[in-house]
Amino acid sequence: MSDLLITSPANPRLKSLAALRRRRGREETRTTLVEGHEELALALDCGIRPATLFVCPELFSPGGPAGLQVIGLQEDVVTRARTLGAEVVRLGRQAFEKVAYREGADGLLAVVPAVDPTLLALDARGIAELSARPLLLVSQGVEKPGNLGAMLRTADAAGVAAVVAADPVTDWGNPNVVRASKGTVFSVPVASATTSETLAWLGRHGIPLVVTTPETDLLYTDVDLSGRVAVVVGAEKHGVDQQVLEAAAYRVRIPMLGRANSLNVAASAAIVVYEAVRQRTRA
Repeated sequence: MSDLLITSPANPRLKSLAALRRRRGREETRTTLVEGHEELALALDCGIRPATLFVCPELFSPGGPAGLQVIGLQEDVVTRARTLGAEVVRLGRQAFEKVAYREGADGLLAVVPAVDPTLLALDARGIAELSARPLLLVSQGVEKPGNLGAMLRTADAAGVAAVVAADPVTDWGNPNVVRASKGTVFSVPVASATTSETLAWLGRHGIPLVVTTPETDLLYTDVDLSGRVAVVVGAEKHGVDQQVLEAAAYRVRIPMLGRANSLNVAASAAIVVYEAVRQRTRA
């Protein structure tokens, strides 16, 4: 049976995709969007089963040896999704460009189940008990999807056990989080909770907090990060709140030698997380 073909940008099916750009639409359907062959390939590797895959071969990579290789990877994603039971819908170029949410669209857009972002889900997976010294990353009140996505990429690369968003402004299914994370939102266990719930959960599992703040003399390199620990970073403008500061086992700062008094939150998270990696891997 041939795939359904949609050429009109006004087709009603495309309106449902536009609804998934809004948080309400994602929460009501418990689905989200993944665009791009790299992100989709990683999602498939992590066991995600797309409900629908929208394909525009006209937007596949241009010719040449490198282009042909990329096209092969794109076609492989289509085959894998189809094998997993996804409905494959072909879109004309205008129709695809209407629903694409990223620049330089490569002709692949999928509707996939949203991740379960609860602390209960982390407990069900035994995240806090998987190792004797789990490394976690907690962000409080972070607003920008790009920063959440960047922190996920760091967490994936550094082997972080889970990333918890305390009082988040956005959700893990935000397409811009998925894009900025390069799909690692599906490879790294994530959760969202209130700050009080997050602190209580960490306390139950005996995981101390190391909190970044400029209001301390203790450098992040002077703290033992080799054991059970949660690195905590705060909102872009104001950092963590007093509740988190009071719960911290250590308050640490990153040296700032220029005129700016802080780093981007994703950069701060990466610096401290990789200090933990350094301490854990040194001879």
